[in-house]
Amino acid sequence: MSSPLMNIAAAKGAVAAPQVAGAETGQYLTFTLGSELFAVPIAPIREIIEFRELTAIPMTPAFLCGVLNLRGAVVPVIDLSARFGRERISVQRRTCIVIVEVELEDGLHPLGIVVDAVNEVLEANQEDIESRPSFGSGLRADFVAGILNLAGRFVVMLDLARVLSAGELEQLIGAAHGRNASSN
Repeated sequence: MSSPLMNIAAAKGAVAAPQVAGAETGQYLTFTLGSELFAVPIAPIREIIEFRELTAIPMTPAFLCGVLNLRGAVVPVIDLSARFGRERISVQRRTCIVIVEVELEDGLHPLGIVVDAVNEVLEANQEDIESRPSFGSGLRADFVAGILNLAGRFVVMLDLARVLSAGELEQLIGAAHGRNASSN
């Protein structure tokens, strides 16, 4: 099996993944948090990096792990498990940071998401996507874009735009850039 990084690079040149269920075909990166499998569209994903030491920022939400320097850019990094109200991720060999670009009022900004492990890039057809359940996922309903049903294996599709509100993102990114400006 080829690596998820190579699959993302190949898929980027193909069809852009839909942001919500309803498109004909989409490509999704799958990853694990604990024992659960999740998927996000590959369109906003820029890269996947090994977990590295982060710089903590005081007085920020508990799910903000800190910031990292990514080729000169200050990138806030969140613990997705903690964002969901669960235990923070325990860093292991396969723990990594998925770098996504999020749209804010002043443009696109990088944001890191810590996950236990990245698995693969999947291509899903509309008939593989079921609407989000009104119960049972253990997540806020607005965080779930739908459920991928892959031969009886269910994968929770996340709506990244809703996992964090625009206000929270701007606050995190502003704190990261404020820290960067004060350290220069």
